[in-house]
Parts: sequence; C-alpha cells; structure tokens
Amino acid sequence: MSPDASPDPYDNPIAFGQRVQIYRTRRGMTREQLAGLLGHHASWVKKVETGTMRMPRLPEILRIAEALRVRRLNDLVGDVGAEPYTDLFVGPGHDKLPAVRAALSAFPSVGDGPAPTTVFLRAALDTAWAARHSSPNHRDVIGGLLPGLIRDAQRSVRHADTAADRRAAQVLLAETYFLTQFFVAYQPDAGLLWRVSERGVMAAQESEDPHAIGLAAWLSAQAHRDSGPGHYDAADNVVMDALRLLEPGLSEALPDVQAIVGALRFEAGFTAAKRRDSATAWGWWERAGQVAAQLPVGYFHRVTSFGKAVMGAHGVTVAVELRAGRESVRQANRAEADGIPSRPRRARHRIEQARAYHLDAQPDVALAALAQAHEAAPETIRYNGYARRIVLEETASRVPERRQRASRLAVDIGLMAA
Repeated sequence: MSPDASPDPYDNPIAFGQRVQIYRTRRGMTREQLAGLLGHHASWVKKVETGTMRMPRLPEILRIAEALRVRRLNDLVGDVGAEPYTDLFVGPGHDKLPAVRAALSAFPSVGDGPAPTTVFLRAALDTAWAARHSSPNHRDVIGGLLPGLIRDAQRSVRHADTAADRRAAQVLLAETYFLTQFFVAYQPDAGLLWRVSERGVMAAQESEDPHAIGLAAWLSAQAHRDSGPGHYDAADNVVMDALRLLEPGLSEALPDVQAIVGALRFEAGFTAAKRRDSATAWGWWERAGQVAAQLPVGYFHRVTSFGKAVMGAHGVTVAVELRAGRESVRQANRAEADGIPSRPRRARHRIEQARAYHLDAQPDVALAALAQAHEAAPETIRYNGYARRIVLEETASRVPERRQRASRLAVDIGLMAA
C-alpha cells in the first residue's frame, strides 16, 4: 500500500479515534463539519481522533456513527472478528435483492421475444406503486415484481418502432428504475444504487418528458446528499438545474409536474438543513408549501409522496436536521400522520417524529413513535438507520422499563436476537 494511502480500518490494531478519522476522511468531511453534526467544537473531534480523551460512551458513539454513516458499529469501535455485528445505517440485504440485481445485470439477447405494450407496462407499474404504498412489507412485494418489470421495460425500449414510441417506452423504463431505487436504497450495495440512479437519469433524458426528468433529478439529488457533505453541492446543482427547467411553466403545468417542483424545492431545503443553514432551509420549505397549497384536494404524488399531507412531515425533517430540539418537537406535535396515505411514508414520518423527541431528550415518546412506525410499515423502520440508532441507544438505558421496551423493538426490527 502506498505510504500516502489512508489505512484500512479493518487492519488491526487501530484505535477508535483513528477509525473516526479514517471514516471522516473517506466521507470528505472536515473536523469542523463533523463537530457541527455532533454539537461539539472541532477541538473535541481532534481529541477523539488523537486519543487524548477516552472513548465516548455508547450514545455519543452512535451519533458519530450516524454522522459518518458507518455501516456496522463494530467497524467503528473495533473487535471486527467478534459477533454479532450491529448493522446501523445500511439495512440487511433483502432476500429478493439478488434477483433484482441479476435483472439489472443481465445482457439483452437478440430475439428475446415480443415486447409488452405500453398499456400493459403502465398497468403493471400502477399495480407496483399501489402495492408499495399499501403493503407493510413493501420491499418484499416490489422486490418480487421488479425483475419482470425491469426486463419488460427494457424490452419495450429495444423493440420500439418509432421515435415517439421509443420516448414513451423510455418514460416507463425510467419509472421502473425509480421504483427500483426505492427498493435498493439502504441495502448493502451502494454501487447498485448508483447504477440504478444513473440509468433512471439516462432513460428520463431520452424520454424528453419533463415529469420523468424532474423525478430523475429528485432521486439523483438524494443519492448525492446521502453520500455525505462532500456531495451536497452536487445535490444542489441537480435540484437547481431541474428547477430551472420546470419552474418557468409551473402555472400551466399538470399537477404531477407541479408536485415535482414542490418536491425539488423541499430537497433544496433538506440539503440546506444538513448544512445547518436555517434561513435557507425554512425558505425552501415555505416555497414547497406554496406549491402544495395549489394542488388538488387530496392529491398525493405516488413517487415523491408530495402533497399537502406531507408538508408537516417535511417541517419535522427540516427542524431535526437543523438540530433544533424545541422546534423539532413543535413541528412533530402539529404534524399529522394519519392523513398520509402511504404506509411507508407514514412510517418514515413517525421515525422523524421519534428523532425530534429523542433530540429533545424525550426517549420514551421517541420509542412510542418508533413503535407506531413499526406498526405502519415494519420494513421501513428495519431499513432506517436513524431508527436503528435510537433503538440501540435505548437498549443501554439505565431505566429498566425503557430498556425493556427498546429491547423488544430491537428484536422486532432485527437488531437483536429474540
């Protein structure tokens, strides 16, 4: 290994502080950025990394793991040969992931049979989206549908007779990749996630459809932002490019395109909140709300979940990302969950409420919100790193009743064995 290369954190023995520094560097974060995420000064991070202070207690370690998006707790604290590993911010690989990966990796063959009609594909995608929003175990359902959908959508593009037919098929192919990205997200295959995201962008651009292009930008921005602070600018650039394309025709646009504009505005606010830029974050949230207010009564965008019903949930997310404890709780208390028609989106909102209560030192209320999330959609909480971190932290609580509640939930979401 080159003397200039960063060491591998799996090379033992490496102290906890060294592991923190390695993962921080790999995430493209400065000490000041990590300190800001943790609510400390940069000098505190330096002391941790250089080993001049003792290893922090479990709650602080979990917050560091959250900030650095470390996959397993063992990767950060060492003892990598010990069992069990504790997965944090990447969920367990789904049983249907290999079949989905195989469909994405298959090389198209000549004479692969007739292409399905666009009517058939549209109906199949409608069924898949409906199943995603209504099923508590939505990954299991769409994971079973995706291999066939991917092959059919790709075949439809290859067999298109005219330019117009090909563009129509590309719209459906792009939407298939969007659905696939929801399935692949937070599973242990980051390379596959990026492959799906890029294919969605390419298919959307080939379709020349504004709605598809906006959706591709929305998902691409999330992929960039989830890659860490070093990618926030890329996330912003994607969003701003899409808004420049879509906003000029906003007043005459169909509701689906209007909703994409609203969703993109919120994404800009989300990234600003990650940067702790309060004024910009709330400004974009308000601009997203202006779009939501103009949408038809009861409107709900099936890909982005954007609509009036989620604006309260978005407010909770902005406050939590800004680490504004009191404001987070205020937003959580006023945001309704029952009006959100999607089970996974409703569960994610409950998780954001739990983050708000936990940030405000109300762990019992946070656990209650996570229990509601599990009731709405077990697979959502199972793959959510924030939920897993809160549950794991409270399994070490000094309050017996709280520790028992957290332990039961940890078993339910697969963090602990029964």
